[in-house]
Amino acid sequence: MIWMKNDTMVYYIEKEQHGIRLDRFLISATEDISRTYLQRLIRDGNVTVNDKVAKQPSHALRDGDKVHLTFPPPRPLDTIAPENTVLDILHEDKYLLVLNKPAGMLVHPANGVYTGTLVNALLAHCTDLSGIGGVERPGIVHRLDKDTSGILVVAKTDVVHRELSAQFEKHSITRQYVAIVCGTPAKTVGTIDAQIARSRRDRRRMTTVENQGRHAVTHYEVLETYPKFARLQLTLETGRLHQIRVHLQHIGHPVVGDAIYGGEQRAINDADTGALKHALAQLKRQALHARLLGFVHPITGENLTFSAPIPKDIQRVVDALKVN
Repeated sequence: MIWMKNDTMVYYIEKEQHGIRLDRFLISATEDISRTYLQRLIRDGNVTVNDKVAKQPSHALRDGDKVHLTFPPPRPLDTIAPENTVLDILHEDKYLLVLNKPAGMLVHPANGVYTGTLVNALLAHCTDLSGIGGVERPGIVHRLDKDTSGILVVAKTDVVHRELSAQFEKHSITRQYVAIVCGTPAKTVGTIDAQIARSRRDRRRMTTVENQGRHAVTHYEVLETYPKFARLQLTLETGRLHQIRVHLQHIGHPVVGDAIYGGEQRAINDADTGALKHALAQLKRQALHARLLGFVHPITGENLTFSAPIPKDIQRVVDALKVN
């Protein structure tokens, strides 16, 4: 895969990918791009196979095929209102900024929500965001779930946006999280390698699948154990929607407070002290925090690493567990 000046990505199909659907290949080959958006790009004529426009997402690829994925020009940022919101900015220069997103804030507008998002705040703070994300996602290179706190990098120029996206797709960016989970994994250090796809029963959820999902790998290390709970460090090799939460549920250790993947009720059931029950009641979200992000600055070439302390709501849970 290579980036080209007209925002086109080029892929060459290998033997083991022979027969795969075009949309499934593009979903597996790209980071943080939805299936719906990719299918729309295909139907709008933005994808070619061997220099011919691919008409259907179901097009079967062959060994040696050349696939061009072209992103349309950015749409004007005129439908999302800037909002003056205080941001916890860790670093900013004329090319990018790095911030610590609080829990409870959507990264970009979605499902009819057009206010109170990080994008609204960024539009008020910056006048020079990258337009690659279009109306709803200016400057957004990657995202965190609404109720996951932690570090994000935002691009101010299209060149920086493309270069950072390329680093994410090459898995050369360091993304480290901390989570409080239910139970204790049998192994102190391990890797969860399980494909992820959207659940057919509940479209809000993702789930692990045997095949036809998106390749996903999460590495974990147990930092501390408590009765019925543990504190984990997690490092992403890939970055899929809900990846850590789904993978931890997959191995039987959902994130504490996670209402979608079973961690909220299980933690309540397993809480055996008043202090822990009180801390869980104050948590009101999954105990997951993106605490470290490392990447190469696309312009200066400098290796940058940023960290953000554990938020107070998660720390209260940790403190209650330590007392127990």
